[in-house]
Amino acid sequence: MSVRILALVGSLRAGSTNRQLAEAAVKLAPEGAEVDLFEGLADIPFYNEDIDVEGSVPATAAKLRAAAQGADAFLLVTPEYNGTIPAVLKNAIDWLSRPYGAGAFIGKPVAVVGTAFGQYGGVWAQDEVRKAVGIAGGTVLEDVKLSIPGSLTRFAETHPVDDTEVAAQLTEVVARLHGHSGETAAA
Repeated sequence: MSVRILALVGSLRAGSTNRQLAEAAVKLAPEGAEVDLFEGLADIPFYNEDIDVEGSVPATAAKLRAAAQGADAFLLVTPEYNGTIPAVLKNAIDWLSRPYGAGAFIGKPVAVVGTAFGQYGGVWAQDEVRKAVGIAGGTVLEDVKLSIPGSLTRFAETHPVDDTEVAAQLTEVVARLHGHSGETAAA
């Protein structure tokens, strides 16, 4: 049985180094794991309880929820915008935290990684994502971290999958997420 890991990227930019990091995770997934990169976060309206009504949930939000319900684990990849989490990723977390008590994250392992231009690689944003997804019911893997500083220069001419150090670290993150997913399924 394959473990399905849903990757959500907090950057909408086509050439985003965080998107490239998620693409690398897709390619580096160990045997028995499948990383699916979700497309369409830009099209999901901001969470509003008035439109989150059974039978009238926006199709884009319903698509996200269906993908998340089918996932065994999550890989959240985030840049850092003004020292915090990008709105598009926070919005996805909000949609997946509902309905209250039965959101898609509940009891599923979640790893948070990312890269940013600054010297700390976006750790503030990653910490905020861990906090939000933990409150939403996810089992945040606090010891599984990857913050890559200097993204614009480090990946100016190299895709993360071709950076030996980053590829090894990302492979370890996905393998650990895969391992925790197997533990959760066996419990």
